[in-house]
Amino acid sequence: MAGFRSLARQVRDPGCDLALRRYSLRKCLEKFAPYGHRATWDHLCSRAGFAPEDRSPDPARLVAALQELEEARSVWLAYETDFTERRRKEKHDGLRRPGSVDDWHRLTWGGFGVAWCDDPRVHPGEPLAEVLRRLIAALEREPGASCPVCGADRLVWRYGLDHEPSSGPVCTDCGILVPRPVLTPRTLEYARRGGLLMSA
Repeated sequence: MAGFRSLARQVRDPGCDLALRRYSLRKCLEKFAPYGHRATWDHLCSRAGFAPEDRSPDPARLVAALQELEEARSVWLAYETDFTERRRKEKHDGLRRPGSVDDWHRLTWGGFGVAWCDDPRVHPGEPLAEVLRRLIAALEREPGASCPVCGADRLVWRYGLDHEPSSGPVCTDCGILVPRPVLTPRTLEYARRGGLLMSA
């Protein structure tokens, strides 16, 4: 099975059939798809200016979509390298029990679904790399009360998501499944109650 870099070379190769170049870009999403395969594809197509169903997109647009995906992948791989180094140091220092961020991270290793969007048509509009930078920044600070990607505070608990975990707080503005470790317990409870105010 071809790796991400090999597939990326095919997307760029003007000697390859256009259908193969498009197919190779889709296959890249099996290796790295921050919103999930369908939502990431929809995002890349809309940002690069071709329709998701377009079987003969402009090759320059395919390459533009690939470049956005590659930049985001570089951001995520750098985070994973830092994460691995931190865990190694923590284990060396005697901290063997992983925290909630570590539990979440195990489910997203490799970058698939790190900002899961269950509805493939609802996802952040910013470049993927920027979305991941915001998410990573949120993972590295104290939990907050809003979506780390768009800043909205309209979070709703959704069940039956096509993802693991299969339920959690979803931002009604940008559509991501917000990682639980970036939200305060009060915010999580608020989302579970459907936005009803809790008693003090």
